[in-house]
Amino acid sequence: MIRKTVAGEAPELVWFKSSYSGGNDGESCVEIAVAPRTIHVRDSKHTSGPRLTFAPAAWANFVPHLKG
Repeated sequence: MIRKTVAGEAPELVWFKSSYSGGNDGESCVEIAVAPRTIHVRDSKHTSGPRLTFAPAAWANFVPHLKG
């Protein structure tokens, strides 16, 4: 999935569904977009809604804690 940019925003982001997404309803999806200095995370049901951003080092520290 690609998100169009608005003037003054970062270059176009390429979004993909996280392999950790799932759920019983099939609608619990997290999407990730990787930029050179930032990892973007959003809810796939609300693509124009809020998103989290992480520095690459913070993301690398966060991801190992997702496996349960």
